[in-house]
Formats: sequence, structure tokens, C-alpha cells
Amino acid sequence: MRLEGRAIRVRGLVQGVGFRPHVWRLARVLGLVGHVANDGEGVAIIAWGSLAQLAEFATRLTTEAPPLARIDAMEQAAHTGAAPVDFTILASHASAPRTAIVPDAATCPACRAELFDPADRRHGYAFGNCTHCGPRLTIIRAIPYDRANTAMAPFAMCATCAAEYADPADRRFHAQPTACPACGPKLWFEGGAGDDPLADAAQMLRAGAIVAIKGIGGFHLACDALNPAAVALLRQRKARDAKPFALMAGSLAEIRRFCDVSPDAAALLSSPAAPIVLLPLRRGGEPLPAGIAPGQDHVGFMLAYAPLHHLLLAARDGPLVMTSANHADEPQVTTNEAAREGLAGLADGWLMHDRDIVNRLDDSVMALAECGPVPIRRARGFAPAPIRLHPDFAGLPPVLAMGGELKATFCLLRDGEAVVSQHIGDLEDAAALGDYRAMLALYRNLFDFTPAVVAVDAHADYLSAQAGAALAKECGARLVRVAHHHAHYAACLADAGLGMEAAEGTLGLMFDGLGLGPDGTLWGGELLAGGYAGARRVGGIVALPLPGGAAAMKQPWRNLVAHLRGAFGAEWLARAGAVAQHLPPPATLNVIERMIDSATNCPPCSSAGRLFDAVAAALGLFPQAIGHEAQAAMALEACARRFVAGAGAYPAAEQGGVISWGPMWGALLGDLAAGVEAGAIAARFHNGFVDALVRLTAARAEPGTRVALSGGVMQNRIVLDGLVRGLRKAGLVPLAHGQVPANDGGLALGQAVIGGLMANKGVNL
Repeated sequence: MRLEGRAIRVRGLVQGVGFRPHVWRLARVLGLVGHVANDGEGVAIIAWGSLAQLAEFATRLTTEAPPLARIDAMEQAAHTGAAPVDFTILASHASAPRTAIVPDAATCPACRAELFDPADRRHGYAFGNCTHCGPRLTIIRAIPYDRANTAMAPFAMCATCAAEYADPADRRFHAQPTACPACGPKLWFEGGAGDDPLADAAQMLRAGAIVAIKGIGGFHLACDALNPAAVALLRQRKARDAKPFALMAGSLAEIRRFCDVSPDAAALLSSPAAPIVLLPLRRGGEPLPAGIAPGQDHVGFMLAYAPLHHLLLAARDGPLVMTSANHADEPQVTTNEAAREGLAGLADGWLMHDRDIVNRLDDSVMALAECGPVPIRRARGFAPAPIRLHPDFAGLPPVLAMGGELKATFCLLRDGEAVVSQHIGDLEDAAALGDYRAMLALYRNLFDFTPAVVAVDAHADYLSAQAGAALAKECGARLVRVAHHHAHYAACLADAGLGMEAAEGTLGLMFDGLGLGPDGTLWGGELLAGGYAGARRVGGIVALPLPGGAAAMKQPWRNLVAHLRGAFGAEWLARAGAVAQHLPPPATLNVIERMIDSATNCPPCSSAGRLFDAVAAALGLFPQAIGHEAQAAMALEACARRFVAGAGAYPAAEQGGVISWGPMWGALLGDLAAGVEAGAIAARFHNGFVDALVRLTAARAEPGTRVALSGGVMQNRIVLDGLVRGLRKAGLVPLAHGQVPANDGGLALGQAVIGGLMANKGVNL
């Protein structure tokens, strides 16, 4: 038989996932000879065989790829030379890093089976993993991704682990975090009297105590999720008013005791990413303590994703609250020392180990909408996997985009792909800002990245913008400032995979709390037209005063006053009726009215987020103050959900492309006076809001126009689902986020593509 030679280049997430052993095993099964090696661009294969063998080989490389692999491109070319006698795995080639780092992955079925197999040498071992699962980003210190550059460096492999590591036929071949009880990290418990760490922790949890657990990307605080007193104690100690707690369970069957789990939700929960998934509480299901998610009709559940979690849940036999171990608004702690000191007074016991958490990594959060899964927070399991962009972006210069101030992320744009960092947090917190800077340095090192362009938000006071300006100066890079809502718009277009031509002529509904508009005013409810190259406002919601500026973002009653005055003028208080009970005393109202009349610390703002706050306040949902961002709006959504179908819709007025809410407020106050149930009122508001946006958009669009949906308000599933259905019915094509969040966690992606295009053209777009 004549042997044909073939050079095959595979690009994507193909290192650290068992791809070379996959190639080796497949080549041997098919009778091919040649070799495979890693290099800076991915995986390089030279194979000889018949044309039929090589064709089958190329097909099965993709169709039978390892579970964590993602093949973005595969190139083939004829290869000449003498064929070897065998197929081998060669040592990695040194070259500039162009391949991606695989995200941390949940325990695979094979490792979980070993965990509970009494005959296996890793039975009951809390740190088992293989090439199909385990930590990645959380343990890496530098490139290349070798054990010496990870948190596993102090743990020398025993002879048995070393043999597995060196055997291409073993699923632990070159699995850098591999370990066993004889040579790997050790677990212990501080705060108990026994000698079994897991049993001690489980006993303490059963007794209603709070336990700090060192996980993959940080510490969690855990308690018995079915113990109302334990949940209340955790809230009290964390000073966490009403922000929902995440829950962890050992199986889908356990989650189904409390929640409805659709096939899509089950697939997300069971995926290697193993995110927190927001699930509806099941009618007739077992109740959860009200303190888990006060005022909510959904709870966030995740499945155990590390061996330690599997073992603890098996010992505990029930779901656990699993929330980040920190004081309110601070990042979760990552070191044993910080846990002992910083969590004193929060935790009663500490389940610890001696493998360092090199890089903090929060749990990802996903929701399910009409358009499919949508990310709320992108972190563990997803970052730092690159997002493939349309080929139009392949020729752009390297861009570092710095993101926003809240829900901060940053983005590295290179070679037609975007590497978006994990969720870091709110940069107003000093620890989060320190993390942000540390992650910037890490990513630049991992990807050998020097930006030619640094893109920042147009708001120069953002800490991310200030950091970007300093970095651009340090690197000699061009600094570009990107309007907040244009970045949201571009992020959604890029997320959907649109190229330059397809993006032109699109529309964008950008609805959020607020951001600085290009005219210097505060925007938050805009219909934009354009694309990547530019965006102009062609419609939106009326701008009203923001009484007290930043104070209005935390005290919903202020927005209620602004909206009632905007709807009814001087007679607003007389028209307020029962709503007045949610307002402060007359003296305070007089001060607010004088502020509005004199435009003192009352900037005009077209914020949809503040509209939702005002309606929530009118219904008595957190009117005085909110403990976390969007608390009132989330409560309003939960209140409305079961009434939405058939509830009707409040009217809105529209003139010259500007929606005003006077008719809505008149109808809403009438319903309140008539004693209509709060849920029905909330539903009519949501339906009216959606209807007004659909009408506004449809009046300015040709049939088939794509409409990007972005901004934090698009994480309200009633709004998102309603817009998707309404726009489709109007003959338009809605585009929703699927890879990065619609909130400010996705800003960096939009900044990156706009910044690259601005630099590529040499002028501001």
C-alpha cells in the first residue's frame, strides 16, 4: 500500500485536555504512522497512511475529540518525506504562545467513579483529576502550562502517578494537577475535635454551624440549606441583607426536590463548566428557607464540581448554601491565612488544604431565556476560553480593553479572538482593584501580550479607565475612549458572531442602570442605530432628574418622586394616593423638590433601571433602600412572573421617538386604588414596557433588521423573553447575549472590537 503524508494543524482549546493522547490512540487504531506535538499555535500532526485512513483520521479527530477540547480550525496539507515505523508523541516545541488556556472543569464521570470506589487507590481522595477535569486557571502561575509553573509544583509525583503521567494510553497523560493520597495535597479541618476532616465538617454543618471551605478558586461559606436558623445566622454574620445565596447539591435528583429542571438546565448543570443555574422554584416541591433568596421565585443551584464537594455532600446528605467567603462587597478569600483571620467571626470551622489557589475565580452564573442560556456572571468553567470572532476582526492590532467600573472584566483581542477575563468584581473595593491589576499582569504574561491599543470607557473617572490610561502610556499604546452604550451594542453584535457588513444597519436596544452618553449626559434607555463603526441614538425613554445623583441608585423612593413629578407635575403628591406611604416625611420631600427645581445634584438620566426602581417602590418593594444592585428590580420581576401571561399591559406615550410613562403611572395608580394585586400590577408594567420598546423599534426598522439587546435590564427574563417574542412577531431578528453577560461584565468585549477598528482606520469612528 502506498503511504500518503499529511501535515495537520489543529487550533483551539487543544492543550491540557488530552488531545495528543487522543491523536495517538486514534492513529494506532487506524494503522497510521507519524507523530504529534504541542507548540505555541496548538497541535501539530504529521501522519502517513492511505487516503481513506487519513480521511477517517481527520474526521474522527473532531468527532471524537476529548470533552474539554474545542477545535476552532484544522488545516491540512500534503507532506513529503520518509514515513517512520510507528506513531509517537514528541516533546513540545518552543514558540510564541498562540493557543488558549482551558478553563477549570468539573469532576468528570471517570474520576467521580474512582472517588466512590473502595477498591480504587483514589477512593475518598479530595484532589483527584485527569486531563478531562480539574483545576487549570486557578493553579497556573506562568507559561508554559507545566507542573513546575502551577500550584502543584511542591507535590512530587509518586512512582505510580508518574507512570500514569508518562503513559499516552492513560487518561492522566500529562495531566499537570494529577495526584493521589500518597503524593498530593492534604485535607484537614480546623475547629473540630475529630480526625476525619470531612466527617467533622459534615457534623458541624448538621449542627447548624457555618463552615469555611477551601474550594477551587476561593473559599466558600457553607451551611445547611434546609436549616432556616443556619441560613439566618449566615446572613447576619455576613451582613448580607437580601442578596440570594447560591446552593450546591450532589445530584440533579436532589435539585428536582425543590426546583423545576428543564433539559436545557440539566445540561448546563451537568456540563464541565458546572455553573450556578437560576432555576424556578417548583410548585408543590419541598420548601427552602425564605432566607435563601428573599422575595425571589428562582434560586441558584450548582452541582458539586470538585472531589471535595462530592465527598462533603455525600457525608452531609443534603444541599448546602455555598456562598463566597467574604465580608459584604469584598472578594472571596483565597489563602489559608486570610481565611483564618478574615473569616474569624463568620465561620465556626475551616475545611482546609495545602494546595495554593493562585488565581481567584468565582462561580459562573447562568439563566435560561427564550433565546437559550444567557450568562449572568462569566467566570469558572468559561474563562479564559477565547471567544472566536467573525473573520473580519482577524487583522486588527492587539487590543487590551479595560471594561467598566462594576462587574469588571477586561479583554485581550488578538488573532481574531477575544480572551475575556473572569468576573473580578466592583473596582470601588480596594481588594477587587488589586485583583484586577494582578489578573491583568497574569493574562499579559500567559498570552505574551503587549497591546498596541488600550480601550477604555468614555467616563474618565472610572478606575478601569484610569488604569488603562496609565497602561497605554507605559506600553506606548494608543488610548481610545469608547462610549458606554456603544460598547454594549458592539459586545452583543460580536457575541452573536456578526461581521462588519452584517452589523451595519442593525438597531440596538441598550437598557441599563446608567452610563455616560457621548453628549455628556447619563443614558440608560436608548434605541441606537449603526453597528461597530458608530452608533447614534434614534429613540429611547424620557430623561428625568436623578435626585441626589448616586443616592438615587440606592434609595428607590427618590426615583419614584422623579417619575411621579414627571407624570403629573405639581399635583404629583395629591395623585400619589396609597403610594405616599412609601415616601419620606414632607420636609424631606420638600428638599428633594427644591433640588429638582433648581437642578441641584439632579442630573437628567434616561435610566431604565431607575424606572424599575420607581415602580418597585410604588408597590412597596424596598422603597427606602436596597442592599445590593438591582434588588428592587429583581423583586419586581419575581412579583410579576406568574401574572405575566394574560395580565394585559399599561400604556405609554411616544413622541419623536421618546417614550414617556405618564399614561402608565395613571393606570398603575388607578389599579392600586382599586386594590388590584401587586403581582398583576408588576406584570402589566413589564408587559407595557416591552410593548413600548417593540413599537418604538418596529417603527424604525425594515423587515428582517437585526436588533441587539444589551445592558443590565436585559438580564430581566420577563423583559428579554418579551422582547425576543415581540420583535420576532414584528418581523425583526433579535440578538441576545450568549457568551458574555449583557451587563457591564460584557463591556470589555465591545470596547475591544471598537478600539481595534478605531486604531485600524487610524481615526476615531
